[in-house]
Amino acid sequence: MMKNKGIVPVPQELSKRVPYRFKISKGFSRFNHIPQEFDGMALAQTPNAAYIYGRSERGKRVDRWVPKRAILEMTPSSAVIAIPDNHKHSVRAPLKVGRKAVLLKSGKTIRIEFPFDKDDIGRIKTLSGRVYHGDNADDRHWTAPLIIDSIERLKGWGFAIDDALENHLSKTKLNVEQVDGAIKIPGLKTELYPFQKQGIAFIDAKGGRALLADEMGLGKTIQALAYTLLHPELRPVVIVCPASLKLNWRKEIRLHFQENATVQILSGKTPSEISADYIIINYDILADWDKAIMKTTPKVLVLDECHYIKSNKAKRTKAVKRIAKYISHVIPMSGTPIINRPEEAYNAIRLVDSTVVGNWFDYSQRYCGAYHDGFGWNTKGATNTKELHNKLVNTVMLRRTKSEVLTQLPPKQRVVIPMELENKSEYRCVENSFIEWVREHRGKAAANRAANAEALAKIEVLKQVCIKGKMEQVKQWVDDFVAVDGKLVLFCTHRKTVDTLMDHLGDIAVKIDGSVSDQNREKAKDTFQNDERIRVLIGNIKAAGEGHTFTAASSVAFVELGWTPGEHDQAEDRVHRIGQTNSVTAYYLLAEGTIEEKITHMIDKKRDVLSQVLDGKSVESSSMLGELLDEYKYGKAVTV
Repeated sequence: MMKNKGIVPVPQELSKRVPYRFKISKGFSRFNHIPQEFDGMALAQTPNAAYIYGRSERGKRVDRWVPKRAILEMTPSSAVIAIPDNHKHSVRAPLKVGRKAVLLKSGKTIRIEFPFDKDDIGRIKTLSGRVYHGDNADDRHWTAPLIIDSIERLKGWGFAIDDALENHLSKTKLNVEQVDGAIKIPGLKTELYPFQKQGIAFIDAKGGRALLADEMGLGKTIQALAYTLLHPELRPVVIVCPASLKLNWRKEIRLHFQENATVQILSGKTPSEISADYIIINYDILADWDKAIMKTTPKVLVLDECHYIKSNKAKRTKAVKRIAKYISHVIPMSGTPIINRPEEAYNAIRLVDSTVVGNWFDYSQRYCGAYHDGFGWNTKGATNTKELHNKLVNTVMLRRTKSEVLTQLPPKQRVVIPMELENKSEYRCVENSFIEWVREHRGKAAANRAANAEALAKIEVLKQVCIKGKMEQVKQWVDDFVAVDGKLVLFCTHRKTVDTLMDHLGDIAVKIDGSVSDQNREKAKDTFQNDERIRVLIGNIKAAGEGHTFTAASSVAFVELGWTPGEHDQAEDRVHRIGQTNSVTAYYLLAEGTIEEKITHMIDKKRDVLSQVLDGKSVESSSMLGELLDEYKYGKAVTV
C-alpha cells in the first residue's frame, strides 16, 4: 500500500498541460499498440476521453485520444513533456498578463506570480519544492528552488522569464559537443587524444565544475590534472580518492607535468602541517583532516571514485560537503554508468550544480524507482534512465565510452598502478638480508646452477612478502574496478594468491590454475565469456595465459609478475584477440619501491630488445636473473 502513496484518482476533468505518469489498461494498450505506462499530459478532453501526448521510458510516443475509463492510475510526474509547436493540440500556452517568474537576489529561489487560474495552480503544484505564500493578500505568490526543469516548464507554460533565469538556463545547458577542443595545456608533456582535449575544454567551459564520467581507461585522471595546469593560479588542489589510488595520483602528476609540482600525500588520523600544490588524501581519513585542509584555502577539489560519497550518513560524505562548500571548482570522477545506479550519483551531481536535479525525494522517486518496502524507502532501482542521461550530458556530465572514441585509441595500453606496502619494515628486513646474500655470492665461482636456484628461492620469498603487503589494496582496487566497469582478468603466479582473491570475490569470479582440470578450465572460460554475473576471471599466468580467449573483458591486471615479456604479452593477448571490439588496457599492480618495480623495468627493457630483434637490429643478450642480482649488488642494472 505504501508503494502507491502518490497515486491520485482519475478526475472527471484532467488538468491540462500538467504532466502525469499514466497507467492504462492492458487491453487498451495492446489493441492500440501503445505502452501501458508512460509520462504525458492531457492537451484536450471531452467528458469521457482525454487527448494525451507523452512518451514511455523507452521513448515510444503516445499521441492519441484515451478513454478515461482506460486510465487505471495517474501519478504526479516531474517529466518535461516537449510538445511540437505545430501539433494540432499545441501545448504552448498563450502569454497572459501578470504570469512571470523571476530569480530572487539569493540566486537560489524562483518567485512565481500569476492571476488566479486553476490550470496554472495545477501546473505549479508539479514543481519540485514549490511553496505558496498567501498570508499577505496584496502579495500572494509562489516560490520554488532554482532547478533547470522548473525554468523550462515555466517557459513552456507561457510564463515570462526574467534575464537572470534565462542566463542561468543558457549557461547551464551545455554539452561537450558544443565546446571547441582546440586547447593547449601549458606545462603538460604528454600528448593528449582529441577527445581528452575536448573534455578539458568542457571542464573549463563549465568553470571547473563538471562530473567527469568517461568510461574506465579513457584518461579521467589526466583530464582533471590538465585542467589544473590550465589554471596555475588555482592552488592548492585537493584530490580525494580511495587509499589504493593515492600513489597513482602522485605518479600521474610526476609523469605528465613538465615542472616538478609539490605533492603531499596525507596519511594517518593525526593532522600535521600541510604545504603543497597538490594534496592527496583517501576518503577514510578525510573527516580527521578536513579542518586542516580548509586552512590551506584550497581552490580545486577532485573526487575520484565519487560513488564513495553516496551515503549522506557517512563521515566521509559529510567531510566532503564541508570542504566543497568553500571551493569554487569541484570535479567528481566516476567510471560507473550513472544510469545503472542513479542513487550513487545524486550527491556528486548536487556538489557540481544543485540546480540540475531537485531534492532527494523527487530525484529518488523519478530515477531510483523508490518504493516503501515496509522498513523504509528502497532506492536501489533505476528508472527513467534515458531522461536522466540526457539531462546530465546536456548540463554537467562528461561521458564517453571506449566504443565512441575507439578510432583515437591505441589497440593496447599498459598502465602501472603503484601500491603502498602495509608491511614496509618486514619487507625491508627481508630485502636487506637478500642484498647481503647477493653481495657475498654474486660473481664468485660458486655462482652456478645451485647458487641460481638459491637466488630464485630468496627472490620468491621477497615477492611473497610484497603480495602480502599490498593484498588489501589489491582487493580494494579490484572491488572499485568491478563496481565501475565490465569484466576483468586477473593474473597471478601463486596458488595462494589465486585462492585469496577467489575467497574475497566469491560467486562473481571463476579461476583457472594448476588445480583446475582441463574440463573445468573450459567450463570456467565459457562461464566468464557468457555469464554476465561472472565479472572476474582469476588465472595463473601460465595456466590461463596461453591458448584461451577472454574477449568478454577488455582489461587485464597483473597482481604478480612472471619473468619474461613473452609471458605477459601472451597473457595480455588473451583479451586482445579476434572478436575484441574495444581497446585493451593492461594494469600492473606494483608495490612501490620493491622488487616488483625492478622486475617490471627489466621486462620492459627486454620487450624493447625483442622488438629490435624483430626489426633486424643487433642487440646484446643478457640474463633476467643476472640483471636483477646486479641491480641489488651495484644499485643499478648492469648488462652481463
